[in-house]
Amino acid sequence: MSAGRIIRIATRRSQLALAQAYWVKARLEAIEPGLTVELKEYVTRGDQIQNVPLQQVGGKGLFTKEIEDALLANEADVAVHSLKDLPAELPPGLALAAVPEREDPRDVVVLRGEGRGAWDERDALSSLPEGALIGSSSFRRSAQLRHTRPDLRVESVRGNVDTRLRKLDEGQYDAIILAAAGLKRLGREDRISHYLPVEVCTPAPGQGALGLQSREDDARVGKLLQRLEHTDTRACVAAERALMEALGGGCSVPLGGLATVEAPDRIRVIAVVALPDGSQLLRTSIVGPLSDPIAAGRAAAEKLLARGARSILDRGRT
Repeated sequence: MSAGRIIRIATRRSQLALAQAYWVKARLEAIEPGLTVELKEYVTRGDQIQNVPLQQVGGKGLFTKEIEDALLANEADVAVHSLKDLPAELPPGLALAAVPEREDPRDVVVLRGEGRGAWDERDALSSLPEGALIGSSSFRRSAQLRHTRPDLRVESVRGNVDTRLRKLDEGQYDAIILAAAGLKRLGREDRISHYLPVEVCTPAPGQGALGLQSREDDARVGKLLQRLEHTDTRACVAAERALMEALGGGCSVPLGGLATVEAPDRIRVIAVVALPDGSQLLRTSIVGPLSDPIAAGRAAAEKLLARGARSILDRGRT
């Protein structure tokens, strides 16, 4: 921690990233009176490339590397990430110091004009007309949508949340698929038309969760961040990241994983892999001990691999 009771948070410059960073700032200043938290904004490689689908860009850490570099260079003390963007393997010298309580991890359908605020799971996809044009930036989402509704046309949509909503309202799409967490954190929950059941559209590993990084040798900052830790969320994302690591997943692979605490001592993991066109899809779930979430995540991966997931993953990368 730098002198004068100041903590510097490194964050992306996007509207959602700033909302998340300000959320962390407010909580840190609330738990340690007299602390001043400053935000330092960075533009990542993923932010710079707006006209190409992320799956075509390739590489790890598209939205995290510049922020992690700031931590390592002592330009900042804390990095706030959307945990789904954080690669399974962290750079040497950095630690995932805290995982706060998760926001809603589900994906949602957002419709133009009427249909806002329906908040209904039952007709989430059947409500879309045949041949509807859907905007989605994610291979994972588009593969699952195409598997359930092969008639849908799914095209890439990039930009921040407001940009995507504007493109929808201008009529460029009939609907778009977004993360519930982002809309809720931005105060745009009223735009949610339908929640997608996780058995139909399994979220990305870590979706809806934040990851707070610090330097491993900065014990004071690490101890402060620990006060924002949420034990169940940490266990769930540990299972999901273990699943992703075991399958070798990333943004270029249609892979989903969500863990939930089912009982005081049990954790459930639902996992999916698919071909980008949705023609092949494998989904499974397992229940394991909450005391070993990493083993639960790996067990879900092994169950998918035993059913032929490797060939789907390899074909999905080509």
